[in-house]
Amino acid sequence: MSIKMNSKISIQVFLLVITLISCKQEKVFSNYKYTDKPVVFTCEGVDSKLLNEALYSFEDDILNHYKGVKENFRLDQAYSQLIRNSVFGRLKLEDIISKHSVEIFEALKKDTSLWEANTQESHLNYNSATLKCISNNIDDTALKTTYGALVATNSMSPKLFGAPLVSKYRNTIKDKNLAMYVALDLYYAKMLDLDFSKVNLNKPEQKVDFNKLPALEKQDIDPHAEHDH
Repeated sequence: MSIKMNSKISIQVFLLVITLISCKQEKVFSNYKYTDKPVVFTCEGVDSKLLNEALYSFEDDILNHYKGVKENFRLDQAYSQLIRNSVFGRLKLEDIISKHSVEIFEALKKDTSLWEANTQESHLNYNSATLKCISNNIDDTALKTTYGALVATNSMSPKLFGAPLVSKYRNTIKDKNLAMYVALDLYYAKMLDLDFSKVNLNKPEQKVDFNKLPALEKQDIDPHAEHDH
């Protein structure tokens, strides 16, 4: 009887371990598309690899959406459109998001420290390790001060901080901490309120002219690129 009991307990323990391993495996994001890109965002104690993937996917989404048929459309211009539309309530997220970004969003959701589900202005937890790292490393002193003051007074919101961002959208090209904030608060956090049943995630990807892509990428990272009109 003792042998049978021990055998039964061993089987139960084995099944429990298998279940725990399976659950752990389900939580691991593996569909990385931008591993060939440079690491532009690093914070200790957070999943920087996933956040870099989130940033690159976000930038691809907004660039592909806002450029339309325009040639030589720059990434900073896409940021300008995204920030303005968000601040003035004109952002149509369902027209912008890609299937890959939604997959990343589902992985980001599993980091419960990143979110505040019951808040109205934003579902982002500004006191999380990720957001503290972002705010501590924003390059622009004025933006960093404004961000800190808003958080300290519990007044932080995408709209209030978005207002000074409207005139400093070009900073996102060189300052990837600022870019990461934009991606999280003005894009991924807003997906928590999105009805995905109304989103066409199977729309075909836009064709890329590889003869023009290198020139476009060069413009995207050039801080001295000419102003948009």
